[in-house]
Parts: sequence; structure tokens; C-alpha cells
Amino acid sequence: MILWWIGNVVLIAVIAPVVVFLLRAVLVSARTVERTLGDIAGVGGAMVVDLGPVSQLVTTVSLASETNAGITRYGAALDELL
Repeated sequence: MILWWIGNVVLIAVIAPVVVFLLRAVLVSARTVERTLGDIAGVGGAMVVDLGPVSQLVTTVSLASETNAGITRYGAALDELL
């Protein structure tokens, strides 16, 4: 019976504080992750706004191709004149 009480004292005095310490470390890490996820969500929302003009790149490529064709025609006309 004495060994039973010694085991209980060891459990309360040694094991329980270790478990509490480890659980506290996990809780602190979980809160850090929660804050980081909030920051990521904010940056992601801002990035969506910044990516709005990407759809206009198709128009830009088309206009650049037309400009290139015009410059080519202009160069060919200069070759004929000179």
C-alpha cells in the first residue's frame, strides 16, 4: 500500500507538471499558427485585388503583336524607299 502512495505522489509531483508544460507549449504553438493564418488570409485577399489587371494581359499581347506587325510594315516600306 505504501508503494501505491509513493506512485501517486510521483505522479502528482513529476508527471502532472510535465504534462501541463507540454500542453501549454502546444497551446502557444496553436495560437501562433492561428495568428499566422490570419496574416496569410489578409495577404491573400490583397493579392486577389492586385491580380485583377492580369485579365487585361491578353489585350496587351494582342496590341503588342499589332504594333510589331506595323513596325515590320514600316521597316519594309523604308527599305523600298531607300
